[in-house]
Amino acid sequence: MCFLFLLLQLNLFAQDGFQLAVLKYQGGGDWYANLETSLPNLINFCNRELKTTISQEQAIVEASSPEIFNYPLVHMTGHGNVVFNEQEVTNLRNYLLAGGFLHIDDNYGMDQFVRRELKKIFPNEKLVELPYDHPIYSAAFNFRNGLPKVHEHDKKPPQGLGIIKNGRLLLFYTYEADLGDGWEDPEVHNDSEEIRRKALEMGANILTFVFLGGNELP
Repeated sequence: MCFLFLLLQLNLFAQDGFQLAVLKYQGGGDWYANLETSLPNLINFCNRELKTTISQEQAIVEASSPEIFNYPLVHMTGHGNVVFNEQEVTNLRNYLLAGGFLHIDDNYGMDQFVRRELKKIFPNEKLVELPYDHPIYSAAFNFRNGLPKVHEHDKKPPQGLGIIKNGRLLLFYTYEADLGDGWEDPEVHNDSEEIRRKALEMGANILTFVFLGGNELP
């Protein structure tokens, strides 16, 4: 099942119409943060700069839904609490082990909750910081110093964290970076074009890595 799902990912990257999805979760956090322009702008950037053919219409998928298997990459963001029940934990674990990929972007305030809930999904796996020479930082654009910093909150450096199982990166958690804010329309946060460009390039790296850049079984 995992091998077939990975093949599907590679094929979809070159085909018309496949979708990316935003994860809808429980707990009170604003899963819909940045919903209007963030992921749509990243999709447009990839289609323009990398000649991908991703559907411009993002999907919304609940953590418990079997529909999650229709989306090779799911994006999760927000500011507050996150809670996964037993059904959602099982569904997300099965999705990730089958070859799906989860990108989590802390929009500030969800870190403690994300870490707690990830331990439910993979209690025996550690969330580790990826080294700067990891291929996710050079899949399409070079980021020799890791994640770009879009917004400052607590004067902490941005971190790219992941869970790796059987040699495969299952999810990528961008912490203290605010990539999703950088993907939004410029008037939303008044970020400079340079900052927005870096955020979009790093987002493009994530997509390229997942679909083409070596996120494979050993």
